[in-house]
Amino acid sequence: MKVDRLDVTAYTVPTDAPEADGTLAWNETTVVVVEARGAQTTGLGWTYAPADAGSVVHDLLRGEVLGRSPLDVAGANEAMSRAVRNAGRPGLVACAISAVDLALWDLKARLLGVPLVRLIGAVRETVPVYGSGGFTTYHDTHLATQLTGWVRGHGIDRVKIKIGEDRGRAVERDLARVRHARETVGPHTELYVDANGAYTRKEAVRVGHALAEQGVGWFEEPVSSDDLEGLRVVRDAVVCDVAAGEYGYDLPYFARMAPVVDCLQADATRCGGLTVWLRAAAVAEAHGLELSAHCAPHAHAHAAACVPNLRHMEWFHDHVRIESAYFTGALDPTGGTVRPGVSGEPGHGMTFRHEAATAYRVL
Repeated sequence: MKVDRLDVTAYTVPTDAPEADGTLAWNETTVVVVEARGAQTTGLGWTYAPADAGSVVHDLLRGEVLGRSPLDVAGANEAMSRAVRNAGRPGLVACAISAVDLALWDLKARLLGVPLVRLIGAVRETVPVYGSGGFTTYHDTHLATQLTGWVRGHGIDRVKIKIGEDRGRAVERDLARVRHARETVGPHTELYVDANGAYTRKEAVRVGHALAEQGVGWFEEPVSSDDLEGLRVVRDAVVCDVAAGEYGYDLPYFARMAPVVDCLQADATRCGGLTVWLRAAAVAEAHGLELSAHCAPHAHAHAAACVPNLRHMEWFHDHVRIESAYFTGALDPTGGTVRPGVSGEPGHGMTFRHEAATAYRVL
């Protein structure tokens, strides 16, 4: 039994409205889809990255995976990591490795006939989620509608909005939007913010003190995630939990990040797939930290149920739209949690609907 095919496609899907955070603006999202086939079975993986990640799969990774046993996922991950040495792992290349790794995990579970959560080994039946979006481009009515949909429509009692508009140059509007969000969700819903590295150190501390007045409990990337000392300074000065880690493309990144945050984030579609994501969870646990799954909720759900130190999983608006519209088997977050594997379907229980996404295909 061997992996005998590795197919890759990519689709660029327009957003439903202009979107931006503190340091970037966009109006489309690209998903790169990898399908690993063996023994007449297909495993599905994906990453949110430029379509060029698909070329990395085709040119650098395919030869390392074809012919291998689909049961030896860790071996394939190591082989891919070694093969890209001269290409440079961080960024696009790591995203490509991640998509292949996710597909191999799914293929392995399908061949064994078990949900992925059972293959890895569950420590919980449900995974808490938080609603995430609240882009800086949203006007107040749009923001309130989105927040209300999560809190009252789905019963999700944790929500996050973007701040740091214009690279931290619009602090008054940032704080006004936080106040509006608090008024919308009420006093009992957990309110989070994400600055995407927009502030300077002292500005982030000043903002953090104002956030505490609104009961904000999560301050994501208050300064650049490359500024480890800055993260430490802000963490030690504010009441909010400081979180970062989404740009971890290899395991040593998380070892460097863990000592300077209150909660470590990791993204299985970037860091090297579930193989490395589970190791990042162990790094966090060794530092006495919880781990939060960043974006791509359906790529994380099964593994998230297997991590004892999990805090929650991000129910990110853009990715939820794509995973609900173009994948089968999407999970239901009603009540603020999802239940991976409850359907009994093998693997992560999802397939990609290529025909439905044909109009957006770019690779």
